[in-house]
Amino acid sequence: MADLFEDVSTTSTAYSAEDIEVLEGLEPVRKRPGMYIGGTDERALHHLVAELLDNAMDEAVAGHASRIEIELDATGSVTVSDNGRGIPVDPHPKFPDKSALEVILTTLHSGGKFKTGAYATAGGLHGVGVSVVNALSERLEVEVARDRQLYRQSYVRGVPEGPLASLGPVQNRRGTRIRFAPDPDIFGKDAAFRAARLYRMARSKAYLFRGVEIRWRCDAACLRDGENVPAEETFHFPGGLADYLEESLKGRTLAGDEIFAGRAALADGQGRVEWAIAWPEFGEGFSSSYCNTVPTPQGGTHESGFRMALLKGLRAHGEMVGNRKAQQLTGDDVTGAAALMLSVFLKAPQFQGQTKERLSSPEASRLVDQAVRDAFDHWLAESPARGQALLGWALERLEERLRRRAEREVKRATATGRRRLRLPGKLTDCALDSAEGTELFIVEGDSAGGSAKQARDRRTQAVLPIRGKILNVASASAEKIAQNQEIRDLIQALGCGTGSHYDGAALRYEKIIVMCDADVDGAHIATLLMTFFFREMPGLVREGRLYLAQPPLYRLARGGTVRYARDDAEKEALLAGDFAGKGKVEVSRFKGLGEMPPAQLRETTMAPGKRVLLRVTLPEDGAERRAIADLVERLMGRRAESRFAFIQEHAERVDEAALDL
Repeated sequence: MADLFEDVSTTSTAYSAEDIEVLEGLEPVRKRPGMYIGGTDERALHHLVAELLDNAMDEAVAGHASRIEIELDATGSVTVSDNGRGIPVDPHPKFPDKSALEVILTTLHSGGKFKTGAYATAGGLHGVGVSVVNALSERLEVEVARDRQLYRQSYVRGVPEGPLASLGPVQNRRGTRIRFAPDPDIFGKDAAFRAARLYRMARSKAYLFRGVEIRWRCDAACLRDGENVPAEETFHFPGGLADYLEESLKGRTLAGDEIFAGRAALADGQGRVEWAIAWPEFGEGFSSSYCNTVPTPQGGTHESGFRMALLKGLRAHGEMVGNRKAQQLTGDDVTGAAALMLSVFLKAPQFQGQTKERLSSPEASRLVDQAVRDAFDHWLAESPARGQALLGWALERLEERLRRRAEREVKRATATGRRRLRLPGKLTDCALDSAEGTELFIVEGDSAGGSAKQARDRRTQAVLPIRGKILNVASASAEKIAQNQEIRDLIQALGCGTGSHYDGAALRYEKIIVMCDADVDGAHIATLLMTFFFREMPGLVREGRLYLAQPPLYRLARGGTVRYARDDAEKEALLAGDFAGKGKVEVSRFKGLGEMPPAQLRETTMAPGKRVLLRVTLPEDGAERRAIADLVERLMGRRAESRFAFIQEHAERVDEAALDL
């Protein structure tokens, strides 16, 4: 035994005090950026702008700024400025040889939001926001107009180039202006801001505080293919969240025909809450919540309080009108498919992590519940018809939920599980038993099926290969359709029946994704499959379950830069953009999905976080649906002369490039 310990001691690696590294200043940020902004990907890159915008919004919410400007210039740098008080520039008491501005930009956990009085509510709470931006910037320039004097200081990778410089008196200007470019050593040499994402960020901030005007500017050179972003625009929304929701739901039918919107002070002077929610009759809803203008995409206690207020209010309304079934409602029944906007302003809120994606303040749930509940009760009581319509909408969701639960219980009662009963041999099923969160990829041919099986997420993604071009159901007899093996396999895999026997609750997957080659034959197969679903399972399309994958046709590479293009136009745009300049670009054309390595197929087409899906939908208007049915019959039906007439009618719109294909 002693020999064993001696052997271990002689072979162990030396470990002493010299191995303990102490990071100072902004070194921790550059060493471990993920601890401060959640990573170095595109989302983290744009989080830098969000930090600066949050600081400017804090000035506006505190009543010291009325205007914020955000600009994306031709160099790819972003500038955020406000007309607030301006960051203090006088020497800091603890560091007399430095200005307060330099301390804030170079010292973690420094700022004016730790003491009470400077800000009643604020989004930047940890004192790391602007210093993190400085640490992760290749270059940052800050200008402060304060007490009619202009000051400027520049930094390179967080280190000041020199002391704070006074530029002399300035008239009609106040506030802080920060311009920065992200460090390619941190985010990669190809990292660049997306104009569309910054535009949406600026616009959403204006909705969150009706007292601020946000001015947007963007150089045309920064726009990427497909981005439709104006060069200049001013955002100011006096109606706040209600304005945003009304515009987002324009043209959609709502249960009760109205938006429930309002704002109220929280109890005990803890802040305030603003909300807007509507219940669309068809299609999906969405949920967006904020605390002190900071997005909380993962929700939190403020959302819990809001949903609880609505649930208790609707249950009470159901009891009042004698509908006992309302007591079975859950929060998901009431708000799961709603379009919801919620914004709270709290003193010293608590978040999970520096990126603040979830609010964890325990008192927020109670405060929001109390503030919203009375307003909701009054809103329901004002119009019995509106209350009845909303109650009916929620009870429909309850019925659907109960049907799904009954289906799951039947599956559990079956020894082998219903997902594995009477399934076609070609189907490679996923491991998850419930339909929620699962996807079925319909691919053309065994070769593509093999690649898809290796690229898929085995837990949630199933693959069904079909042989060649599926039967055109619009021109085939019912007997021929029933005898077709490919269609029988597809119907069997879906498990929901067809025609009048279609049962959406029995559909075995949440999403049905048609994944065909990015060529003419692939487009034809996708058209035949869409025709099948439109004619045989229109309910599936109406429910928004059908999607088209968007695989690339080309792979372009030069050095370490790799891009994918879905068609010739995108390829040419990439050659003129990302690959402009010297050096040979290797362009390879995929002959089909079966030719793609599984890793590339997963990255470009199947991975939920990276892929692009097109949802196939049907309009709610009956006349529009009939027009679509007529078009399908004309193009895909039995009458060849109808197709010939359509081709003659539109022949002039076909260009020579398309004919060359």
